[in-house]
Amino acid sequence: MASLESSVQTITHANRVELRDVIQSLWSGYGVIQRALLHGLPVDGTTDPLPVVIKHIDLSQVRENRRGWGSNLSHQRKVRSYQVEKFFYERFASRCGKRCKVPRLIAAEETENASGWIIILSDLNSDSFNARKDHATLHDMLACLAWLASFHAEFLGTDDHELWPTGTYWHLETRPDEYNALPNGRLKKAATAIDQRLNNARFKTLVHGDAKLANFCFTGGQPASVAAVDFQYVGGGCGIKDVAYFISSCLSDRDAERMQEQLLAFYFDELRQAITTRRAAVDFAALETEWRALYAYAWADFCRFLTGWSPGHWKLNSYTDEITERVLDELDARSGD
Repeated sequence: MASLESSVQTITHANRVELRDVIQSLWSGYGVIQRALLHGLPVDGTTDPLPVVIKHIDLSQVRENRRGWGSNLSHQRKVRSYQVEKFFYERFASRCGKRCKVPRLIAAEETENASGWIIILSDLNSDSFNARKDHATLHDMLACLAWLASFHAEFLGTDDHELWPTGTYWHLETRPDEYNALPNGRLKKAATAIDQRLNNARFKTLVHGDAKLANFCFTGGQPASVAAVDFQYVGGGCGIKDVAYFISSCLSDRDAERMQEQLLAFYFDELRQAITTRRAAVDFAALETEWRALYAYAWADFCRFLTGWSPGHWKLNSYTDEITERVLDELDARSGD
């Protein structure tokens, strides 16, 4: 089996590969992400070493994750997710400008054995996006929401079968095990209706699919700029799913309730400006009305997943209970009409 250094050297044509620190392990032990320097590649007219990040993925066997969820279905979902991520970087990343910055693809190779799939990306640290945050200030959150607005504006109306037909890692079709683990009740009964309401949105874009705080990289200056990583679950959908999920990654129940209108107003203002800049022919008033109405459905959909996957999760709280109950009451009222 070829070493990682020799595999990277082969697919990049570098003279030498210098592996550096491991950034993190991939979910469920499917590999590692680590930094490296590629020597001997002319970049921007210089021969300085090129800083890169290597995503080295071992898909040779099914693994059980730390919460006990492990099956062939889960394994195949992960295989598909890395195919999607590679395709996104190959086909779509070049459309992401300064306002929705992402790494650029250097090279990639797929092999289905322990030598692993390899995705090599530009190192955002070398572009000054070198800060990671466990807790977000309001300014941090606004920077991330501005990124999401620009991303959603850029890809409005985009549909590609090589990506997930429905973006996000928790959507109902790919999570039957977690659905079956749901206790019988209103939420389980309404799961399909919630899913259909989101999927039948008139206005669709590409959603990041895992837009949590940990997947944003910040510049150190003020105001901060952000870039995003981890596009394994990018696909079609209404952008408000990313917004709800992002807010869930940052705020407690009380803060989510208190700041909801402020954050949504900012996001939609940024989205309007981004769409206007791109001169896209969109009925923005209708889009905003639809996506605002779907905000609660996006929360309820994510809560459906969490309740089956990890019923004691900290994101299941009074705010999520209230917003989910509101959706269930609305669906009950509609079914009674």
